[in-house]
Amino acid sequence: MADDPRDFRAPIDLHTHSSVSDGTESPDELVRAAAGAGLGTVALTDHDSTAGWADAAEAASDVGITFIPGMELSTRYGWKSVHMLAYLFDPADEPLMAELERIREGRRSRAETMVARLGLDYDLSWDDVVAHTAPGATVGRPHIADALVSRGVVPDRSAAFATLLHPRGGYYEPIYAPTPLDGVRLIRGAGGVPVLAHPATRGRDGIIQDFYLQRLIDAGLAGLELDHRENTDDGKVALRDLADRYGLVLTGSSDYHGAGKPNRLGEYTTSPEALERILAESAYLARALELGAEAISGLRRDASADRRLGGR
Repeated sequence: MADDPRDFRAPIDLHTHSSVSDGTESPDELVRAAAGAGLGTVALTDHDSTAGWADAAEAASDVGITFIPGMELSTRYGWKSVHMLAYLFDPADEPLMAELERIREGRRSRAETMVARLGLDYDLSWDDVVAHTAPGATVGRPHIADALVSRGVVPDRSAAFATLLHPRGGYYEPIYAPTPLDGVRLIRGAGGVPVLAHPATRGRDGIIQDFYLQRLIDAGLAGLELDHRENTDDGKVALRDLADRYGLVLTGSSDYHGAGKPNRLGEYTTSPEALERILAESAYLARALELGAEAISGLRRDASADRRLGGR
């Protein structure tokens, strides 16, 4: 297939994770699994990293599906973690790359602190956690969870996150992250398109406050991830209302992590109309289109400025 992302086809899954962050499959394996699941288009959105783009793009060309380069940016609003999906941005943008480096360094420091605390009460060491981390990846809570599972402390990742790794679990350490407003500005500054990830996991009342959402929209927020297994039914109703009110794009995605979560590729998908709007809003894609076919071909492979990997 052509490298031009405008030549996409459905079904479309715009939220997946590889072993570059907290998934269990390499970018190549993930894309091949997406093709095997019948997807026509897949986005790789690893946490705070673009390091999987080149391998994913190559695999997509091999298996004949469309690859959309993306990322899930960590942000924080007060005490709440707010994830921001970012699509079709410049992976060499200096302000964004500097912020990603700061986030990753904070994540590693946080992981070391949490493992030290856990090690006082459980048979767990830093080496145990590193053994469950892909080469070059920044250690995150999912890797700690995998080590806890391996040690027989918890049955699976979900149990680890619900107990020992939960903010109220007694071992948690906060992590640095920019505000959602700064996240939107950074993504737009890099020519990308920001979409709030699974914003209704806590129901209607847990959606980001309307006055702040308006600030995000004014700064360039493009959409909301509506169809996601963790968004509640009443939350989805509220998200549709917000999208209608503000003219936001609505997406649907699996948030696939391989064996790391029960989410399945293509369990929720994005409409072609929504992806067309995202493509149309990418200033980085527009610049590539002006430069011609060679620039479009390199659009998804120029991740050399971010070869270090991310976690969560």
